Amino acid sequence: MNITASDVQDSKLTATVTIPAADVDAAIKKAYKEAASKYRFQGFRKGRAPRPVIDAALGKEFVLGQATNELLDKNEPLVLNELDIVPVKNGDVKDVQIVKDGEDYTFQMEYKLRPTAELSSYDPVAIEMPPAEATEAEINAQVDMLMGYHTTFDEVEDDRGVENGDIVNAEIENVKNAEALANKGRMISVGSGNLPKPVDEALVGMKKGETKEISWTPETPEGEEAPEAAVKVTVTSIRTRNVPELTDEFAKESFGFDDVAAMRDAIKIEVEADKKGKLPQLKENRAVAELAKRLELEEVDEDYAQSVFQELGQNFLSNLAAQGMTLDGWLQASGINSNQFIEDLHRQADDVARESLALDALARHLDIQVSDEDVDKEFADAGVKDVEASKKQFAAEGRIPAVRDSIKRGKAVEWLVDNAQVTEVDEYAKRAEEAQAE
Repeated sequence: MNITASDVQDSKLTATVTIPAADVDAAIKKAYKEAASKYRFQGFRKGRAPRPVIDAALGKEFVLGQATNELLDKNEPLVLNELDIVPVKNGDVKDVQIVKDGEDYTFQMEYKLRPTAELSSYDPVAIEMPPAEATEAEINAQVDMLMGYHTTFDEVEDDRGVENGDIVNAEIENVKNAEALANKGRMISVGSGNLPKPVDEALVGMKKGETKEISWTPETPEGEEAPEAAVKVTVTSIRTRNVPELTDEFAKESFGFDDVAAMRDAIKIEVEADKKGKLPQLKENRAVAELAKRLELEEVDEDYAQSVFQELGQNFLSNLAAQGMTLDGWLQASGINSNQFIEDLHRQADDVARESLALDALARHLDIQVSDEDVDKEFADAGVKDVEASKKQFAAEGRIPAVRDSIKRGKAVEWLVDNAQVTEVDEYAKRAEEAQAE
């Protein structure tokens, strides 16, 4: 088989493929054999009908068409491997001709490839990271979480209004464009951010039995507009949150520690162990996200974005199935509808596509190469027992270029992480200061 490729224009590449006559004849012979076995021909045993009889019954072009499809399907993976390309969708055969006996067969296949974009800068990225050691703010946050399990909620009997941190029961009636909030007995943690901010803020100061109509314009992605929404809220009860004081005695009775200091020491060890496992991935995620900001591309190609969207969706559904869950069950448990899920998945796909294209650009800039040894290691690291057999299967399916792409991006990520300029920030303390300022 001979393969030549055109230059890439508008992210499209055209491959010209010539299959030798001997392979064509073998495909034709196989097609006739399969037709003889599949169909019944009067006067002949199954699988024994000669070619003229088959041609008369089915038509010569029908069988040759089968042979043509067989050759196209069989050789496309070889084309992908030879050209080392990963199309964003299936290739399109241009001006398909039917094979002929004793002649080479030439066809052209057009492939849509990922768009090529550049970065505004190829310098190392600068990111903020939490320190490896547990900070006082992080320990305090864990203490607060543990103490939260012992929190009690007391009914407010006096005439005071709602305060941030209160637990409010309320009847919420949809006035316009707020069906998702409507509920005859909704429990609200005021100030938690679970409601639109204007609703949360309007609740503060309301008294038991009071009714108020609240309107606002929902926040939307930049460039989009949303219609005004409104609800009528009636406060039916107010409960205040009471957290017990953390004393040495309480630490011993409730958590099994000798004193508060021992409790904080244990939390410190646990936080740092958790960080040790999570910080490397967090650093990678932040470095890649920062790199993607440099991508000089206004919009991601629609076909590429769709291919990423489908891959993310398939992975998500597979993970749900592995947990014994259905998508409907997960949506119900998460409190979102299918449209919201799809919109969010599209946003994720756009982010992932941009990050991938940014890593592609960095890999080109660094001239990253992938050796056969790298490919072998990729399979071995994945836990494959028979590397050669798996490689052969991937090659037969035209998936080796995708493996090489993954390795190339992985090497780009390694360079990115190793060279990132890191500033340590106590993010828990920072968030606490911001919350206090608000």
